[in-house]
Amino acid sequence: MTHPNQHPTNQDSTFLYPAEDAQQILSIAMACQTESGDLSRAQLLEIAEELGISAETLAEAEREWDVKKYELADQRQFDRERKQRFQHSLSRFCFFIGFLFVLLILAGGSGGWAGLANFLLFLPGAPWGLKLAWDAWRIYRPNEYSYTKEFQRWRRKQQMRRAVGGAVRRLMGSF
Repeated sequence: MTHPNQHPTNQDSTFLYPAEDAQQILSIAMACQTESGDLSRAQLLEIAEELGISAETLAEAEREWDVKKYELADQRQFDRERKQRFQHSLSRFCFFIGFLFVLLILAGGSGGWAGLANFLLFLPGAPWGLKLAWDAWRIYRPNEYSYTKEFQRWRRKQQMRRAVGGAVRRLMGSF
């Protein structure tokens, strides 16, 4: 029997791969086999036939992949938009706090201006900073459950915008 960290020999047909490992190995092998890395539909059908996969099962897998492909593209867009919103908020926060620090320095630490600048620095700065820290945590260390809920909510909004935009274009096109 082969140790889990060792590779089986060519004659060892009893070695079992987890399904995910087998899928990755086959993906790498197919990429190496084709020069461009792309496969025609005929080649895909041929490979599926050699693996004992029916044309119907392959067609179902293609439909599933088509849906998943758009979901992955939406997910990348969602992640990009979240990071951009966070970076925009962070830059506004830094500008605001920097302005208040300059005001504090110009006030020279004495008189009413220093007290006002100090008050303005902590009044909105503390809650705003805590919110930014929370947003950073959610974006860069996401919880799978809350991330999924947030993504699905965002995706529904996007689909609604596309549907409304398409309806408006069709309506405007008829005039």
